[in-house]
This record gives sequence, structure tokens and C-alpha cells, in this order.
Amino acid sequence: MGNGDGGLSATGLRRVRDVLARHVESGKIPGVVALVGRDDETYVEAIGTMRHGGGAPMRRDTIFRMASTSKPVTIAAAMILIDECRLRLDDTVEEWLPELADRRVLSRVDGPLDDTVPARRPISVRDVLTSTFGLGMDMTSLGTPIMNAVFERGLTPNLPEPMPEPDEWMRRLGELPLMHQPGERWQYQISSDLVGVLVSRVTGRPFEEFLRERVFEPLGMKDTGFHVPAEDIDRLPDLYAPDPRTGEFLVWDEAEGGRWSLPPAFPSGGGGLVSTVDDYHAYFRMLLNGGTHGSERILSRPAVELMTTNRLTPEQNAARNAMAADNVHISHGQGQHGGWGLGMAVRTYRGDYASVGQFGWDGGSGTAAYADPAKRLTGILLTQVGASTPDSMRLIHDFWTTLYQVIDD
Repeated sequence: MGNGDGGLSATGLRRVRDVLARHVESGKIPGVVALVGRDDETYVEAIGTMRHGGGAPMRRDTIFRMASTSKPVTIAAAMILIDECRLRLDDTVEEWLPELADRRVLSRVDGPLDDTVPARRPISVRDVLTSTFGLGMDMTSLGTPIMNAVFERGLTPNLPEPMPEPDEWMRRLGELPLMHQPGERWQYQISSDLVGVLVSRVTGRPFEEFLRERVFEPLGMKDTGFHVPAEDIDRLPDLYAPDPRTGEFLVWDEAEGGRWSLPPAFPSGGGGLVSTVDDYHAYFRMLLNGGTHGSERILSRPAVELMTTNRLTPEQNAARNAMAADNVHISHGQGQHGGWGLGMAVRTYRGDYASVGQFGWDGGSGTAAYADPAKRLTGILLTQVGASTPDSMRLIHDFWTTLYQVIDD
């Protein structure tokens, strides 16, 4: 399906298809939709089926749960507010998020919740946007009182305890101490959800409504949102979380009547979007174009540059590097980028085939979206197999290995 002068090699594209097909034929990936874009040339493959064991074929317009691949997209809402001077990076957040005023910080990450010291300073907008405000998912701290409290309160998505509506979520968040001092350490997930609440309170509008008006509609992202309308539910496959021991395909979320069949109480900027390859391609092309889409400017060029360059010091980033290196079954190289911008990872060293400066992120539902400014290249890969086993992450890794071989100039 490629046409144009983007310098995509026909031999390389066949290799991409062959690798995707091999994963599907293995029986471990029911279906996949992948996109390779360079300049004005776009190549899309849809292989396999919507369900494990057969059924309707995958299509280019299949809708997928983007999971953490939501983060690079939803951060744009905050950057629009910074462009418009409705937010400032070094403002404290207390005006909009009073629940986070007068923070206490755990004396020890593994200590009791009432063993705390005062925060050395207030939380800033910059802390929230860089995922360093002091509280988040920490795979090295599972089983500690603070992580148990995060799960019990429904502060993260995709757990048996559903996330409450935003004001209640903020109330519960405000009950907990921070794990680290503001600005001290990068931590995953909760900051990305907090961005959505911040945007909603600054604008006085629902987060999804603002995103739709200022990002999705201008980019033509007609299938992107926080749920799938009933008339399109047949385009959403079931999401599988295979048993890590046996490989048995277990349905984690059904399409009909599942978690994305109705608008959520909490629109999760960290992991709540559904979308398609073409919608995500429009967004990442906008970033590669310095914030413009056709004749319309979505973000300023400096905003895009801030999002897509490393924002972390080595000390702040140590935990992220450890998470990537220690969760090898998830990362398979993709998680080890060296840097983090705003809402996304940024390559700061040449660790595999990707260029320094590549930006994007992966999702635990078997999704990946990255753009490479040096190569003018975008790659998006979407499956319906979660990361409970290494299979979808290995597919993502192989996709990127072959994708970089399609450049022929």
C-alpha cells in the first residue's frame, strides 16, 4: 500500500510483512495492524483475525485499546495550555489541585503511611508534566503500604477496583503521602492521569471534550477517544491477557459490554484512549512537522521540542532506567531509551536500530507508536494481546528491527 517518494524499500516492506505474518502464524498473536510512514508515503498491513481462533479479519480501521500509548497523545492538552499562557511550567499546582497542597513525604518508601516528613517545596506544573511530582507506580515497591494504598483506592487504571470520577480520585490521592520529594524522582503513570484532571480544572471543561476540540478534531482523529460508541463496537477486538504459565488465551476485556463500551467515570490520560493506526499516524506526523497539520497549527514548535527531548537528570531518571532493565520480559530493548520528555520516552543513546532522538511509547495492551525525526519515520503497531507474556513485546521489537530496514536512500 505504499506510494510516494519517501524512500521505502519494497524489499524492506516485504520483510516487515513477513515478520508480522510469522508472529501471527505462530498462534501467539491473533492479529496485528501496523503502519510505516515516511514523508508522504504510508504503508499499512492488517494481518490475522480480531479473535483468537478465527473470526473477522483485522482491518485498517480496527480500533484498539492504546493503554500507555495514550500518554504521548494526551500530554498535548497540557502543552496547548502552556502555549496559551494559561499554565506556566513553574507555577505550583495548588490553585487548581488544592488536594495536593501541604504535602507530606514518606520517611522511607517501604515505611508506614504515617511516618512522614514535610515536603521541601510545593508541587509544580513541571513536576506533573515530567512525572516527577512524587507519587506513581513503582515496580520495585510492590507490596509496600504506599503501593497497596494506591491500588486499594483505585488510583491506577486496569485494576479490579475501578477509578472513580476525577474529584473523588483527587480526594483519595490527597489522602496519601508522597513517596519522594517533589522533583526528585521519575515515577510512572499517576502523573499522566493527573495531567487530565489539571487540564479539566484549568479549562473548566471535561478532559475528553477539550482534547477532542483542540487535538482530535483538527487532526481528523475521528476514532480516538475514551470509549467506543455502540455503532463501532464491532471494530474493537477482545483484549487478551494470556496466562503467563500456560499461554492460554484469557479474555481480559470483552468488546461488547467491556470497559471501553461506555464513557468512563475517569478519562485516563495515562492509559484510557482507544484509537486506530491512521489516527495515531496523524498525531505523530503533526509532531514530526513541528506542531502543524496541513495549514493548521496544533502546538507551537517549542512545545513539541520540549515534549520530545529529554527532561530528566541522571538522578531523576535512574528509577526509569532500572524499571526498563529489570523488566526485561516487557521491554525487550524498547523500554531502554535513556530519556523521558513530556508524556513519552526519548532516545538519548544508540542502543538498537533506532536513532538518537526517536520519541514515543509502548502500551501494555500490545501497542507501540514512535517517530524518528532523523529518519522522518513513523511506526505504529497495534495488537490485542497484552504484556502478560513476552509475545506482543517481542513482536513490537521485531517490527522496529525490520522497520528501520525499509529506508532506502
